[in-house]
Amino acid sequence: RQLYALLKLHPQSVNAQDSYFGDTPLIASCRRGDAKTAHFLLVRGADPSLRNKKERTCLHYVCRQTLSVLDFLMICILMPILLLGYFLLLQKQRNQASLLQELLERGADVNAVDYKGNTALHYLCLRKNHRLVPALLQRHAHLHIRNKVRHAHLHIRTKYTYRTIVVVVILQYLPF
Repeated sequence: RQLYALLKLHPQSVNAQDSYFGDTPLIASCRRGDAKTAHFLLVRGADPSLRNKKERTCLHYVCRQTLSVLDFLMICILMPILLLGYFLLLQKQRNQASLLQELLERGADVNAVDYKGNTALHYLCLRKNHRLVPALLQRHAHLHIRNKVRHAHLHIRTKYTYRTIVVVVILQYLPF
């Protein structure tokens, strides 16, 4: 409600950046995984390509998301009760996927590099989030961008044990 009131009075502040982190309201909502607020901001003209002081875009934060401790505890507690925990997990994953898709549709730079040299695809590979990889690859995410530790996406995926899943997903999109 406060955000709505602020934007109603000052619509130009939709892309305002705070002085400490340089976050825009869109980056802050993506960092929290708040898809409704992010959608609200995007409809009002928020720019998904803006970067904060760490050179991260909102797409970086969507791809860096993991379950919070509270989410994990709720899932563990509710799992035995009619699989409510499983449905909570599925809803979190659906929200993340829809937010990622909306950001890509609104022009987020899929190959934007942050201060560590990581792209959104790096963060998906590091978080072992193979479900969202195809969305980035369909938008022509580069597979060979190296971060400051000199890891490319292909190197990251082979470093971890889930490589068979990601290999299948990535190989579908490699031009042969």
